[in-house]
Amino acid sequence: MGYVKYPVEMLDRFCMTAFSKIGFSEEDCRTITDVLLLSDLYGIESHGMQRLVRYHKGIEKGIIKVDAKPEIVTETPVSAVIDANDAMGQVVGKAAMELAIAKAKTSGIGIVSVRNSNHYGIAGYYAKLACDAGLIGFSGTNSEAIMVPTFGRLAMIGSNPIAISMPADPYPFFFDASTTVVTRGKLEMYNKMEKPLPDGWALNKDGNPSSDAADVLSNIVAKNGGGIMPLGGSEEQLGSHKGYGNGMICEIFSSIISMGTTSNYCMKGRSGICHFFAAIDPKIFGDPAEIREHFSTFLKELRESPKAEGHDRIYTHGEKEIFATEDRKKNGVPVNENTVVEMIEFAKFVGIDPKEYFGDFKMGESKMFSQNY
Repeated sequence: MGYVKYPVEMLDRFCMTAFSKIGFSEEDCRTITDVLLLSDLYGIESHGMQRLVRYHKGIEKGIIKVDAKPEIVTETPVSAVIDANDAMGQVVGKAAMELAIAKAKTSGIGIVSVRNSNHYGIAGYYAKLACDAGLIGFSGTNSEAIMVPTFGRLAMIGSNPIAISMPADPYPFFFDASTTVVTRGKLEMYNKMEKPLPDGWALNKDGNPSSDAADVLSNIVAKNGGGIMPLGGSEEQLGSHKGYGNGMICEIFSSIISMGTTSNYCMKGRSGICHFFAAIDPKIFGDPAEIREHFSTFLKELRESPKAEGHDRIYTHGEKEIFATEDRKKNGVPVNENTVVEMIEFAKFVGIDPKEYFGDFKMGESKMFSQNY
């Protein structure tokens, strides 16, 4: 399946208009749009425009409540628990990280856990908010169960990503990764492209390796068994238990301490997704400028360390995202044709004319190019 490129400005305008039509405030539209676009700009296609169909269906079914009013249910000078009351994940997520940042700037550290939320986009967006404020940022979220625990055959844990960002020069450290081998969104992209899954990604309902994206996705929805492997695959020899354990760490800080819904009960009647956010002010350890310089030196030494045969570059986390952003701002954002169809349906759902944004788009007739995975 092919791709078509759209200017960042057009996608921004489309999202802002669509979410405002649904009833979100201008500020909330800005937040939701920024999270989606950052994902696509960074090259994390699974959580960018391709996620609009999820929000479309969630709002349509009432799982995502546009008028929800999140509330703080527990609070101390360094911590809080927020009940999102089924709000849009990006909206409550930004508010929660801003609360963590405020606490960190006052007390040195802030940790906020959120329950009863919805999908909040890429975890890295929230870690970046803290980093942009000069702090060390952490964020993670649970999700509908897609990870099959080591030696299991039923998905019990979500993709449960963990993101960390910290100030450095010439660009910040930015790490954002699921604790599964890949995210559900990546399986959805392979399904759209009608490509077999690579070895070591997924399991069928019997717990055996599978390359059939459609079958794995349908089993996840039906809770029939199977799902995505933890980081490290399905066997201990390659570290499966480590990915499984990291997924549990994310679960502890999101659903457990908030008394929220664990992954195996998410998306059963309501979303129930939980998140966590943390911000740390480096000044509680010493001079922030000296710490930043020390970290920047180490990152530089990593990049300049000896390269393996056949390779001429070592990347530090966050570099590729910077380069991807520069390319997409200049040349446009690649969008899968099937995702364009979903965006057109979303436009119709909210009551705007798709032609204003997508012209006379027809599947298979747009200018296409190959996308490497």
